[in-house]
Amino acid sequence: MTPQMVRHELEPVFDAQSRVLILGTIPSPKSREYGFYYSHPQNRLWKVLSAVLGETAPETREEREAFLHAHHLAMWDVLASCEIRGADDSSIVAPKPNDINVILNAADIGAVFTTGKKATDLYRKLCYPHTGRPSVYLPSTSPANCRSYTEESLTEAYRVIRDYL
Repeated sequence: MTPQMVRHELEPVFDAQSRVLILGTIPSPKSREYGFYYSHPQNRLWKVLSAVLGETAPETREEREAFLHAHHLAMWDVLASCEIRGADDSSIVAPKPNDINVILNAADIGAVFTTGKKATDLYRKLCYPHTGRPSVYLPSTSPANCRSYTEESLTEAYRVIRDYL
């Protein structure tokens, strides 16, 4: 598969009451197709967040956005654009960061969480110098990470989010 230039077209989800910022790398092809974050059917983020917060997993774009607002969660991605092969974060070249300060200046964010090693590495390299805000690594909820992390182990790792809500 040939890398293609991908531009981030999803708006960040946040409001003045947001307390936690969750950052992925860049929307996957399925998320871009669906028009919302973590939309691959096998991605476990929504199940994990729901388990952590004692809720039923939201299914539609509208339910997911309402879920984020109800729990004071902001969501965006580290990158505004890059070249990537499909959803393979390890293939990313020519990354350009989003301006994370858009959210940090508008909400009282207590913690920034990055989902996956690549999002964490890119945030620390490209965003941290501009935000001055460290990020906390969380394991990827991608279906490609199923062998390394069960849904239960992901839920345990993501429980730290509750400390900042």
